[in-house]
Amino acid sequence: MFNFIPYLTALSLSGIAGYYSIVGLAKIFPGAFLPVIIMGAVLELSKLVTVSWLYYNWKTTNILMRTYFLIAIILLMGITSMGIFGFLSRAHIETNMVSGANTVELQTLEEKEKNLRAKLSYLLKKAGDNPERISKRTDQAIQEVQNDLDKIVEKKLPLLKVQNELKGEIGPIQYIAEVFYDKNDEQFLDKAVRLVILIIIMVFDPLAVLLLIAANKTLGYNRQYNSDYEMVKKTDIFEMR
Repeated sequence: MFNFIPYLTALSLSGIAGYYSIVGLAKIFPGAFLPVIIMGAVLELSKLVTVSWLYYNWKTTNILMRTYFLIAIILLMGITSMGIFGFLSRAHIETNMVSGANTVELQTLEEKEKNLRAKLSYLLKKAGDNPERISKRTDQAIQEVQNDLDKIVEKKLPLLKVQNELKGEIGPIQYIAEVFYDKNDEQFLDKAVRLVILIIIMVFDPLAVLLLIAANKTLGYNRQYNSDYEMVKKTDIFEMR
């Protein structure tokens, strides 16, 4: 059972990496969504088959073919990593778009609120402390401003809730960003996200390929051991006879 664990792990890693890569490539080329998915799936399968075949036939394969296969495997790993980068970075961009739109709407409402409060302050100052001096027109204007302020507050509440939820979502990556980058840098969060994505793609597909090679190697040793064991067993039986 232990001999098949590396295989299962390698195939799981390759499958997940392939999925992220294919979806990421399809997002990079949205005009050819279905063809890109088909192409990416076939390339991922071809990469795994090529790795296994080249491992078992390394000594019997001529140097030109070997070189091409190695280059193809490295390039395919690069394509997979590029697709994963596109997939993960798109997820971050979508979060930023939601956060940005929410922030712009909040800033617009806050600016309106600021202007209305200034207007209200002016009207109250104009009316003075004596309620009898407040004209009907001024009183109506004050009521309208207060109603508008109430409406703005009602609109702000759900936006503030969304803003707090978004802050909670980006909180972990923000802590990571503060470790490696200066908080005063406007792009410190984006730089941290790129760093995390690069670390992920450096170990994702390469680890899957190396695990596949290791699994093939383990299986080869196991087969050789079983073959030697059977040969020794047959020799002992023959000598006993």
